[in-house]
Amino acid sequence: MALYPLLLEPIYKEKVWGGRALERFDRVLPGGPEYRIGESWELVDLDATSPSGGGGGAAHSPIGNGPLMKRGLGEVVSDFGPLVVGTAVLTPEGKFPLLVKYLDARENLSVQVHPSPAYAAANPEAHEKSEAWYVVAAEPGSLIYKGVVEGTTPERFEAAIEAGTVADLMIQVPARAGDCHYLPSGTCHALGGGILVAEVQTPSDTTFRVFDWGRRDRELHVEPALECIDFGPVRADQASEIRSEISEGVLLRSLVRCAHFTIDEWTLEAERRRDFEFAQPTVLMVIAGRGWLEWGRGEGHRLPVPTGRTVLLPAALGRATFSTDSDATILEVGLPTGSV
Repeated sequence: MALYPLLLEPIYKEKVWGGRALERFDRVLPGGPEYRIGESWELVDLDATSPSGGGGGAAHSPIGNGPLMKRGLGEVVSDFGPLVVGTAVLTPEGKFPLLVKYLDARENLSVQVHPSPAYAAANPEAHEKSEAWYVVAAEPGSLIYKGVVEGTTPERFEAAIEAGTVADLMIQVPARAGDCHYLPSGTCHALGGGILVAEVQTPSDTTFRVFDWGRRDRELHVEPALECIDFGPVRADQASEIRSEISEGVLLRSLVRCAHFTIDEWTLEAERRRDFEFAQPTVLMVIAGRGWLEWGRGEGHRLPVPTGRTVLLPAALGRATFSTDSDATILEVGLPTGSV
C-alpha cells in the first residue's frame, strides 16, 4: 500500500485549568460547557503516560483518513518503519519522537519543570521534555512565565513556594499571538490564563509541579523539581525568527532549531500555494485558514485540511503542495536527522 498524508484525530484531556477555546476550530468538544478541555493531543505515540502529566495509560493518535483509518500511529510506525520516519531516530521504546498538542489555559497552569538532563540520567524512570509554545491566541494582559529571575537561589525559591510568592521570582513575558517560546528541559515555566498555544515537545510527560496557584487537590513535587530547575538564564536554542519570502504571497518564518525538532511558520495569502520537499517526516498544523494537500506525480491525490487539524506527512512522500483559498497560517514541524 502506498503511504499518503495522515490526518490525525485529536485525543482530549480534561484539566482543572482548561476551557473550551478549541471550539474556535469548529470542533465538537466532548462534554458540556463546564467540561474543561485543557489539552488536545494532536500527535502522540506512547505506550505509557505519566500520572504526573495527567496520563497513566497508552496513547496513540488514531488515523482519520484513507486505508489506514482508525489504526493507531504506533501501529503504522511499527508496520511501515522508515517509510514513515525516514532516518529520524525513534525513542528507545521504538516510538515516534514527537508529541504535539494544543493547550487551552483558561486559568494558569501550575508552575512546573521537566527533568533536567542530569536528573534524567540518574533516574531512569524520568524523561527529559523540551518543548516549544506557539501562541495561537491570547487575551489582553495574559502572561507566560519562562525561567527564574537572575540571582535566585534554590533556597530562596523554596521559601517562595512556602510563602506562595513564586510568581515574583519568575520571568514574566507578555503573551502575543504568533510568538514562539522554546523551553528546554530544566526550565521552570508556566502558561498563564487566557492563552491558547500549539505545543511541540519531546515525547515525555514527566512533570514536576512546584506551585499550583492555591489549588489544594493536586500533588506537588517540590524536592525533585528543585533538583531539576536550571537557575541560570534560559538556554535560547532557537532560531532568530528570520523571515524570508518564498514567493509572492507566501512568507516563511523560522522559529525553533534544536536537537529534537524544528518549527517554521508559513503564512499564505488566499489563492496561494507552497510546494515543498522533505526527507524526514513532517507535521503540519493548520493554525488559521484552511487548505488542501496534493502529492504524488500526476496522480491527482488531494486531501482537504480544515482549520485546526494536524497532518503527518510520511518521509517516503518526499514532496507535497499545500494550497489555500483563504489567508492561512501553518506550522511546519520537522525532525532533524539524529533527533532524540
